Amino acid sequence: MDNRVPHYYELMNPLLSALKTLGGSGSNDEILNQVTTDLSISDEIADILHGDRQNMTELAYQLNWAKTYLKNYGILENSARGIWAIKPEHMNIESVDEKKIVNEVVQKTRERRLSKEAASTEADSKEDDKLKDTALTDDDPGNDGVDTPDEMKPWRERLSDILQTMDPYGFERLAQRLLRECGFADVQVTKKSGDGGIDGNGKLAINGIFSFHVAFQCKRYKGSVGAGEIRDFRGSLSTNIEKGVMITTGTFSKAAREEASSPGKKQIDLMDGEALIDKIAQYGLGVKPITVYEIDEDFFNKI
Repeated sequence: MDNRVPHYYELMNPLLSALKTLGGSGSNDEILNQVTTDLSISDEIADILHGDRQNMTELAYQLNWAKTYLKNYGILENSARGIWAIKPEHMNIESVDEKKIVNEVVQKTRERRLSKEAASTEADSKEDDKLKDTALTDDDPGNDGVDTPDEMKPWRERLSDILQTMDPYGFERLAQRLLRECGFADVQVTKKSGDGGIDGNGKLAINGIFSFHVAFQCKRYKGSVGAGEIRDFRGSLSTNIEKGVMITTGTFSKAAREEASSPGKKQIDLMDGEALIDKIAQYGLGVKPITVYEIDEDFFNKI
């Protein structure tokens, strides 16, 4: 990774501080924006992509791991809607010991897996010591054996690849279907672009009573969409359009997010590749959940 980006353990305390600023809870985007602001992270660093991932920045990747470690440690909790919160009993925590959290979470994860496999050996013990010694020196927290954050599950990476490479006409139909599932009516495609994206408009109904004229732009895109493309999209909106929505299979640069919410200008809602996957999963479009039960042995031991 680019060492200019803070490591996940260096983000634990800024993450807690950001959540407190947000009132104790926040969405992934709100947390990312607040941490970026609090640490005065430049646009250049904030926009560095994570490895081969075209829909996630390195900062978002490291922050996802920071959230996962604090959740496994028992300080944070998250809902099915992707909202993260500090548990009430921990709201007064000023700071945490990052090394202690990493080592304890790694050790707890290792012990749980050994318990499942019933294969505790001397070699395993040596590996435990190795994990303790290297947990804070490995650039990739995914090598510590801790369960992968929801945002980086293999099925999401596979779906991202599919969206990036699917037939342009298929992507057009998927985008229309998704918008209709989200409550859009009279969805019309007005323009197809050379990159496999589409422009169009429709009406978004609110509670079956109110409706807004909304223009949308879907970009089958690798990498970051910049501020210039947000300005171009806003400039193309006719006077009868009350809202703009830009959807991308990639991500949005820090400058693009700031431009989209600029005061005094027509607001543009953004849906990046991760949010797109969330919506596809929410409406079950080509994906289905599989229930896996995990036994809580402590429950049976203590009851």
